[in-house]
Amino acid sequence: MDQEAELRERVAQLETENSTLRGQVEAYASAVSDDRGSSRRSRGRGWTVLAAVLIVLGCLMAPLAVVSGWAKSTLTDTDTFVATYAPLAHNPEVQSFVVDQAAAAINQNVNLDQYIADVIDGIKALGTGPRASAALDALKGTATQSVQTVVRNGIEDYVASEAFPQSWERALRVSHTQLLATLRNDPQALIAAQSDGTIGIQLGPIVEDVKAALLARDVSIASQIPPVDRTIPIAQSDQIPTVQTAYRIVIALGSWLPWVALAFLAAGVLVARRRSVALVWAAFGLGLSMLLLLLGFTIGRGLLLTAVPTAVVPGAITTLLYDTATAAMHDTAVIGVVLAVSIAVVAWFAGPFRAPRRLRSFYTDGLAGLRDNAERHGVTTGRFGEWIYAQRRVLHVIIALAASAAIILLRPLSVSDIVWTVAIAVLALVIVSLIERPKRVARPEPVGEPVAA
Repeated sequence: MDQEAELRERVAQLETENSTLRGQVEAYASAVSDDRGSSRRSRGRGWTVLAAVLIVLGCLMAPLAVVSGWAKSTLTDTDTFVATYAPLAHNPEVQSFVVDQAAAAINQNVNLDQYIADVIDGIKALGTGPRASAALDALKGTATQSVQTVVRNGIEDYVASEAFPQSWERALRVSHTQLLATLRNDPQALIAAQSDGTIGIQLGPIVEDVKAALLARDVSIASQIPPVDRTIPIAQSDQIPTVQTAYRIVIALGSWLPWVALAFLAAGVLVARRRSVALVWAAFGLGLSMLLLLLGFTIGRGLLLTAVPTAVVPGAITTLLYDTATAAMHDTAVIGVVLAVSIAVVAWFAGPFRAPRRLRSFYTDGLAGLRDNAERHGVTTGRFGEWIYAQRRVLHVIIALAASAAIILLRPLSVSDIVWTVAIAVLALVIVSLIERPKRVARPEPVGEPVAA
């Protein structure tokens, strides 16, 4: 009976302690609930509205940041402009167009019919009979066509030679200088542009090099080729004021607008009541804005084809010039879409949503089972694993910062770079999870039946 009384007294003590602990837990839970409630009340709907406004503004600025950043580097830097368009010298369509334009410019500025007539008249003046004179007159048309063929063949040979890319780059530099002068509202540059009706890539330097190549081939008529003012149109003269206004805006906004857009997106996430949800929506909005920018490039190509008549520049050349100009922006927009999708997926998986919570639970349970199985077979990371577990938050932050730095610093950035960076970051997180060794919580021994004496 003494043992039974002692056991009852012990049970009563345990029940008293249990009741005390339960009261403490309930008081703590109530305090935490009150703190969360007051925190949520303090961060009420006004913060949610502010977060939404900031994220929307950041998403709206993102496409403008891409365009202004590209335009600033291309419009203000001659080397960048030349590097953008220089590869077109090897494009067969561009080469064929340059041949047509150079031949047309030469035929327009050199009167071949008069030149041939003067040559034949000079021969006739040396003294020819009536029949010979008639035969020479009959040859005028054929001779003119033959000279035109010789000139065109000479142009084609030069354009296909290794010297043409240098002439093309020189023409690009001259064109960019003229373009800058026009955009900066230089009166002489504007008059020069309006006299031809267009501003664009000037063919004058190329015609000069063609003239030298023809003279080197003893085509004497090339000496009569005057300086040629002919361009591949980029903009019509009635568009110049609009282009000048856009240029001034780009110069003002191009440097800092990308950072402002990023700051708005980051601020919108930071002030949100549920940051994980805000990050998902910010990434979704950024991806959507980049998709709209890609759609804008397609629409812009159609508008340019409508604005530039095919009689002036063939549609294929206009499309090629437009695609070359927008290639860097197009790639940036595609990268933006991939990056936004990656951020949205990571934020969703790490967020408080039901589905990712179940996935994370499945993942952690699987890792725990794998570690337990390994330890039963004598494979363990020991104290090193315990240290990794203690520093896991720091390691996660380091991995995230390293991935972010790689995406920011890699230039030029490509879709494959983003995919590989995300894949390596995920692999690093998995490795950390496998190496870490959580401390085991000792479970209390179950109270057994008293053993009779």
